[in-house]
Amino acid sequence: MKQFSIPIRYRSELISSIKKTRRESDKLKKDFSPTSLNFGPLEILLARHFGFCYGVENAIEIAFQTIEENPDKRIFLLSEMIHNPFVNDDLLSRGVKFLMDTKGNSLISFDELASDDIVMIPAFGTTIEIENQLIKKGIEIKKYNTTCPFVEKVWNRAEQIAAKGYSIVIHGKPTHEETRATFSHSESNTPTLVINDMTEAVRLGEYLLGSRDISDFDNDFKGRYSAGFDLNKDLSKFGVVNQTTMLATDTQDIADYLKEIMRSKYNLDASNIWERFADTRDTLCYATNDNQSAVRELLENDADFALVIGGRKSSNSSHLVELCEHHLPTYFIQSEADMLSKNEIIGYNWQTHEEYSKKEFLPVKEKTRILITSGASCPDAIVEKVIEKLVSFYPGAEEFEKIKSRWA
Repeated sequence: MKQFSIPIRYRSELISSIKKTRRESDKLKKDFSPTSLNFGPLEILLARHFGFCYGVENAIEIAFQTIEENPDKRIFLLSEMIHNPFVNDDLLSRGVKFLMDTKGNSLISFDELASDDIVMIPAFGTTIEIENQLIKKGIEIKKYNTTCPFVEKVWNRAEQIAAKGYSIVIHGKPTHEETRATFSHSESNTPTLVINDMTEAVRLGEYLLGSRDISDFDNDFKGRYSAGFDLNKDLSKFGVVNQTTMLATDTQDIADYLKEIMRSKYNLDASNIWERFADTRDTLCYATNDNQSAVRELLENDADFALVIGGRKSSNSSHLVELCEHHLPTYFIQSEADMLSKNEIIGYNWQTHEEYSKKEFLPVKEKTRILITSGASCPDAIVEKVIEKLVSFYPGAEEFEKIKSRWA
């Protein structure tokens, strides 16, 4: 896989060495067991896969290269490059300005843009409407487009099945930048609907089977379907694609459920179900799959609690928290700064979007074991700092630098 040039401050000597060692010993990526870092009274189990993915590193490389090569130009981002506050703050400190917030609300009017300005499209992609607005102003968008290739893969797959007469159901968070972009690209080719979760998939199934009054459809899915959408006509033949950062198992469960609805409605079997339901399993993101599979394997180990490190707006990070908290106490933190002391941690509730404080979060015992993973937009350098700070809370622990040197 391509090696990207990203700022050294995002790298970690320790984490890079661990990842390199694991890659070399597991070239086929079949071993999802965690890596143990034993400091004596503290043991940390690191997930096999975590941190920056291909799409994130690609976006960061393009962004910083653009800044370096264009010192005399105004540089804008449509919205946050990725959902990590440290990377976004880094870009802002270098003079980059955001045109919109993550919900699509305007921060700087497009009217203020000139044709020689640089506008970067973030890793989530953007809508066709916004692309056309920029093109109309004479702004070059292809050179500075950091859209993740795996997001584009979803768009391409949706276009391919649309050409065969299928409509599209998107499993995604309706207000998320990536879902808004995918919806725009999909609806330009075929009728499209967004559903958020299995509860909505079940509700949609009831509409398809006629067990729910169709007059309620607009209330349930208002603002989430393409213009002129006709439930009975447009969902007589469809496929499911996803926002790439959703739980991969959820997307597959939703697709399997809706496939069964179509099989039942049209009296189909395995040999002809594809006449009504497209196979779209190949749109699931490899990094999302790997990170979530690694967390499932991580959770096979007993531990006192788990730490998930990532930006609070990060969808993929929140789903790692969701997986962990079903098994043991879990704290969603952005960096080592959220561990105020050995007696207090600041966590974030991904469901209520509220910050909270937890006192005495470290257990008082002879040996503490902590599970750690991070989201796809979290720099490895932050993971190292979290580990180093945890070690500092244990006076009898082996020195962090000694453990680090063993991996060098």
